[in-house]
Amino acid sequence: MPTPRETARTETMAAILGAARTQLADIGPAALSLRAVAREIGMVSSAVYRYVASRDELLTALIVQCYDELGAALEDADPQGGKPVDRWVAVCDALRSWAAAHPHEYALLYGSPVPGYRAPQTTVGPATRPTLVVVSIVVDAHRSSPPVRIEHDIYSPARDFVVEHYRQATGEDVGGVMTTDLVARTLSAWITVFGAVSFERFGHLVGVTEDTGAFYADIVRNLAATLDLSGR
Repeated sequence: MPTPRETARTETMAAILGAARTQLADIGPAALSLRAVAREIGMVSSAVYRYVASRDELLTALIVQCYDELGAALEDADPQGGKPVDRWVAVCDALRSWAAAHPHEYALLYGSPVPGYRAPQTTVGPATRPTLVVVSIVVDAHRSSPPVRIEHDIYSPARDFVVEHYRQATGEDVGGVMTTDLVARTLSAWITVFGAVSFERFGHLVGVTEDTGAFYADIVRNLAATLDLSGR
């Protein structure tokens, strides 16, 4: 059970991040200011610096929080035990919905880099959480009949990364299922999904389609076939 001091610290940090997210919507991440955050929550700036030492540290905390929220949203949307194609569609739909509900947070994670900010290693784990939801779907789809191994040297580092992070997250070694070819197809499909979401969010589908929902659904279904999920 947390001590009163720990509870107070957690609540203060939540207030800091809440104020920072308001700034994110109002002025964007590049203009994020610890002094403005302090004013909004009624603290002196020196007190805020005891929780976050710099703007970059505040950005990192925001990024980790947003990745975790997105990862949780995708995990909650995944009907585990269902057909892989249905799980894929549900997770892709959840990604689009989250981006629509949190446009500024989505832009922070997947939009233009913040000038002068370099994300530290501590963001890597949270950043992989959404992707691992998709990896679990692909693994379950191919577990009983792993694909023919086709080597793609360019994807070897990506395969090692995916397999290792999946092992860290679940304790399961999926190296026998996630061949370099399957990793290549999975990452290509997932990147395409993010591209479709980003095109919609940033206004690049104007004049392309009048029904962005149907357009997106068609892309997602086509990618399911690329991943060989449709008949499973």
